[in-house]
Amino acid sequence: MSRRLLGVPIAVAMTMAVGLAGCSSAQSSDEGLEIWIRQVPASDSAKTADKLAAAFTKATGIKAKVVALFDDFETKLQQQAAQKKLPDIVINDTAQLGNMQQQGWLREVDKTKLAGADKISEQAWKAAQAGDGKFYGTPFSAQAFALIVRSDWRKKVGQEVPQSWDDLAKLAKAFTDDDPDGNGAKDTSGFVIPATTTRGYASWYASSLIYANGGEFLKPTGGGKFAPGMADPKAVEAVKWLQDQFCTAKTVNPGAVSNDTTVTHEVFEKGQGGIYLVGPYVLARFVTNIGTDKIEVIPVPKGPSGGPGTLGEGENVYMMAGSGDEAAQQKFVDFAVSPEGQRVGMNGDAPGPIVRLPINSGVDLAAERKDPRWKVFQDAYKDAKYSQPVPNWTPFRQISADAINTVWADCSADVTAAMTALDGKFTQELQTQHAS
Repeated sequence: MSRRLLGVPIAVAMTMAVGLAGCSSAQSSDEGLEIWIRQVPASDSAKTADKLAAAFTKATGIKAKVVALFDDFETKLQQQAAQKKLPDIVINDTAQLGNMQQQGWLREVDKTKLAGADKISEQAWKAAQAGDGKFYGTPFSAQAFALIVRSDWRKKVGQEVPQSWDDLAKLAKAFTDDDPDGNGAKDTSGFVIPATTTRGYASWYASSLIYANGGEFLKPTGGGKFAPGMADPKAVEAVKWLQDQFCTAKTVNPGAVSNDTTVTHEVFEKGQGGIYLVGPYVLARFVTNIGTDKIEVIPVPKGPSGGPGTLGEGENVYMMAGSGDEAAQQKFVDFAVSPEGQRVGMNGDAPGPIVRLPINSGVDLAAERKDPRWKVFQDAYKDAKYSQPVPNWTPFRQISADAINTVWADCSADVTAAMTALDGKFTQELQTQHAS
């Protein structure tokens, strides 16, 4: 079932992708399953995915090959769809479910045929459900967000662990102004933020603070319908608080409005900033590259108007339409969500986990990972919020990222006016998706 990438114009890909569910693969099943995962090639995470495929082959005798891709992942899937050569399995973000399902790429999941379905977290199942109420993915990994902080810097500037947003702002200011690395130069920032519009990162980052303040991007109105929520004072307050960090306190790393997570990880590792709101997938990497005694993990403090809350997300395993061996697809999904598959994907305390928080109740996080900082993320997951189950979340994330990035980059921008305008665009998108 191996397939080679073929360059096809995106417009053609989008046209041809629809209706793919009825096509069948021309490849022979003895070539094995082709599994795509959104990870940097040859990275620690890609190597963990290879281990998962090898463990699956050992357990089932079915060959499997992992293709790790990171940049333009969805575009490359569109190219494959245009050629009717989608991979058999895709491991991708929960937020991409609607986008892929609308293009006809995904097979529906029958929970009654999934081995151990009753062991999977109900909260994680919600992120595998499309706007039509059906399941088009199977939960594989979950995560919530927390603050990874340079504890050595915090002690150097004499600050306590922040318990409120005011405390957090005070700590960021000290990291910016008080030479926490002791090199005699004013070359550090409080926050490191992936605030680019690319792939919706500005919205992705802001989500945790919006939720921590009791805000919502979209408010459910019943019957699978939604209303825009970004003009609500709680959401405005969160975005404005962050604008103040960029523009008034100036506690955010330079260039943040153009940086994605790949760059921001490096900024944090190079000691250019001391507070990173992020998921647990980089914890082991930072422990290795910065030093275990120099970093701590703390919960996102409740906002002044709401909370607690943080962004909840993860990855699903998607069975792609057009596979030549649907039985093998199902066997891979069964293995990936089993305790054995989850443990392989967790990768212990080593860098490169592709299972951040296990979704199978038969897996004990503390038994697999000795680093107690993982528990902060696990505890945060209890209050985590996934994106609302509209037919396709991707446009909402991108539209909101554009608006949020603008008010962070333009210090003269009025946040209330910008979020009100954003709600107008949300209304249009909800109407387009028949979700209002």
